[in-house]
Amino acid sequence: MRTAVIYNDKIIVNETPSISLGGRKGAVVKVLGCGLCGSDIVKFVHKISKDGTVLGHEIVAKIVEIDSETDFKAGDTIVTSHHIPCGECVYCKHGNVSMCEHFKATNIRPGGFSELVYLSEEHLQNVAHLKPENLTEVEASFYEPLGCIVRAVKRANLLKGDEVLVVGLGSIGILTAQALKAYGMNVVGCDLLPERIEFLRKLGIDAIDVRELAGEFDGIFMTSGADKAIDTALKYVRNGGKILVFSSTPSEISAYANNEIYYRELTVMGSYSPSPVDLKDSLELLRRGKVKVDGISTIYELDDIQQAFEDTMSNKIMKAYIKL
Repeated sequence: MRTAVIYNDKIIVNETPSISLGGRKGAVVKVLGCGLCGSDIVKFVHKISKDGTVLGHEIVAKIVEIDSETDFKAGDTIVTSHHIPCGECVYCKHGNVSMCEHFKATNIRPGGFSELVYLSEEHLQNVAHLKPENLTEVEASFYEPLGCIVRAVKRANLLKGDEVLVVGLGSIGILTAQALKAYGMNVVGCDLLPERIEFLRKLGIDAIDVRELAGEFDGIFMTSGADKAIDTALKYVRNGGKILVFSSTPSEISAYANNEIYYRELTVMGSYSPSPVDLKDSLELLRRGKVKVDGISTIYELDDIQQAFEDTMSNKIMKAYIKL
């Protein structure tokens, strides 16, 4: 089978041995396509993942072999996530599912940029769902990233009607603005790129050039990793307000000023990955059209995956979908 792997600072396509259940419970699925996540790029650029690693986890796939106690069957087209919390550890009990050791240990094998992937019985039971018929494969691939955002919105625990600013209108910012609106917030998005500002406006959400911002907000969702995003968040959050960090920044960027957080009683929090409930809510938002994703992704063939990485990193596109 064909897989895309990291090799010598590139993403190359290799022929690797095919996989089968081999007596295991679970399913082998044919990947139809996989979204390129920002975390894939971070792992590649910062050499977090070693040579031979198959990245990718935002998959839409068809079951080709299955041995499961679930109702799934061969031929079903599904979406799935890659991590599963245990539900019992100190992290899970406190709502920090992303920190759960079992969550970090579970994964799809070998990775989403592969023709075939093995899903465990645990995946099928907890984080896999049939693709809604009204969603295209590309639209359905937003199931996992939108699940991450749903969790972030819940963690922020804002009130309906609160004024919220989304800083950065890449694919995550566009999804975040829509999710916040779906949960009853008054939302404004900001960016430096006119085409991204216009993209959000066409979805019926206010958007503005960051240099024209004014006023203050109950909550700031920082979906840009640029160093200036920190300054923007601190400048426009109201006293007593909340900053939700949904991006990584370069390691040399300094932390938030302690006195700002202390004297202004700010709440600064991070949010990373979703729980099974968040994922289920995500799929419902997509199915009902509360979050629209048409036009966000650019489709690439597997052989062009290196170009997809480069185009995403250079902001030539918002998001890539690798078609297998």
